Order: sequence, then structure tokens, then C-alpha cells
Amino acid sequence: MKNKKWYIITGILLLLVAIQFIRPNRSVPAVPPGADFMRLANVPAEMGSLIKTACYDCHSYETEYPWYANVAPVSWWIGGHIREGRKHLNFSEWGKYNIERKIHKAEECQDEIHSGHMPEKAYTWLHPDARLSEAQRLQLVAWFKELEQGLRSIPPMPLPAPMVQ
Repeated sequence: MKNKKWYIITGILLLLVAIQFIRPNRSVPAVPPGADFMRLANVPAEMGSLIKTACYDCHSYETEYPWYANVAPVSWWIGGHIREGRKHLNFSEWGKYNIERKIHKAEECQDEIHSGHMPEKAYTWLHPDARLSEAQRLQLVAWFKELEQGLRSIPPMPLPAPMVQ
């Protein structure tokens, strides 16, 4: 019976060591720095600080990985969250979004922050500085509303003139 336990424990330890070699992809594509949300949206310092602290780890290419993000299987879980976050909204690629998408993302930010869905609870457990007070939530929602309204006031791009031959 002791031999069986020893084999099981050894097998589990070997498995834990082996999975450390399966690393999540942390590569960052080349994106012009001028495409970043903070530059393009003229974000006030206070709002910028809140957005950077509560949102940028999962919603930009400026992720700061904590030490435990190097330990599998936690690294896989964190990597999945970051991939999903960037898929939904990537502040580093804001300049690539067309005006309709920017408006939609500003609306989504309002909804997600107001409802308390963002930042996610699992993130704020380990990053207490990302926890938003009710006043901060209201400030961010109001600011994203202003952003949305400003984006809506931008006149549509004129269609190119047809080429005459």
C-alpha cells in the first residue's frame, strides 16, 4: 500500500513539473504607440490612472504579469482571461477601431463598470488596488458616457469621389 501511494505522489509531482514547460503565449504584436487609447482619447490624469490600474492588465498589451502567472496551471487560466479581455476590448489597438466600434466599446465600458462586472472579482481579489469604489465607478461611467457622446458628434467620413475616366 505504501508503494502505491509513493507512485501516485511521485506521478503527480512529475506531472506538475512537466506542465511547467507548457507556457502560454505572451507575445505582443507590433502596434504603433500612437494607437493607444490614452493618447487618442485625451484621457484626464485621474481617469487614466483608474483605467490603467483596473483595466489595462487584461485589456491592453501592457500586461504586468505577477510571479504566480509563471506557474502552470494558473498561468493558463490567467492567459485565457487576458486573451478574452483583449478580444473584447484592447486599449492598445484603440486607433485601429472605426468610429462605430469606438462608440460601441465606450457603451460597453459604461455597462460593464456600472453593473460591477468589470473589473472582474477574481482580478480584484489578487489586485486590491484595482477595486473601484462606488464613486470611482460613477466617475468612470460618466467619463465613458462623455467619450461616447464626443465620438457620436464626429461627422461621418465622406465617401471617396468616384474616379472619372
